[in-house]
Amino acid sequence: MLKEWIQMQPHLKARTDDRFLLQFLRGSKHSLEKTKDKLEHFYRLRAKYADMLTTVDVDSSLFSDYVKTRSFSPPPIPLNGNGPRIIYANYNIDPRSYTTNQILQIVVTFTELLLLSDPYASINGILAIFDFEKFTTDFIAMLTPNAVKCLFLFIEKAMPARFRGLYLINISTLADKIIKILWPYIPEKVKNRVHVYSNIDDMQEQIPRKYLPKDIGGENGSIDKISAEYLQLWEEYRDYFRDNSNYGLEESLRLGNKCANGADLGIGGSFRAINVD
Repeated sequence: MLKEWIQMQPHLKARTDDRFLLQFLRGSKHSLEKTKDKLEHFYRLRAKYADMLTTVDVDSSLFSDYVKTRSFSPPPIPLNGNGPRIIYANYNIDPRSYTTNQILQIVVTFTELLLLSDPYASINGILAIFDFEKFTTDFIAMLTPNAVKCLFLFIEKAMPARFRGLYLINISTLADKIIKILWPYIPEKVKNRVHVYSNIDDMQEQIPRKYLPKDIGGENGSIDKISAEYLQLWEEYRDYFRDNSNYGLEESLRLGNKCANGADLGIGGSFRAINVD
């Protein structure tokens, strides 16, 4: 039914392979209407914010170089052994080597690759831990209100996975000030899933240390090995991401009501009137 609906939308050229669509169904609790809404947001936001939300060019070294910095790692064991996939991220990069938009593209690419290859992420959701231990004034310019708003809008409206929470740890006085400045740009629905801690120990009740990488005192794999495995996985999916440029959304071709620039999406097409839930 979802594939038929996509084929009936002249403005929407979406992937129709089973693995891709299954992620959206799972992320929408298998509601067809919610899945269609999320697919619309996925492609429309990518079209509107192409410089931030499109996946990286697979023929460039941007993604692989970032993985080598060991700044974004999914430890092998999910929370509680069978729960959401944990992502551990830090400020282990040279802020002069990446722009804000490039970092957003990398995050989007990393997340899509994770959802395609990892059943824990696609079924049980994603839980992100961001370590601010190496955060300095050099990174402030990268944390723009527009970038934060765009990323969280994508997470809330378009990401085909359940966002279980964002845990910010090792928050210094400087980091705390920046977070407070950016807080108004986070959607209200997402705010109650953002948790701030001054150190790792304060997070133990929610996420026991043993589920963190060995490099920061946990028992959940080494970041070097995780990064090496992810580089190999990236190579396996290069053709998939190279093919991403063939899909998208053209608002001028939409049937029925047009979406106002910046407004929430409306869903057109003949499936709109069918009660499927």
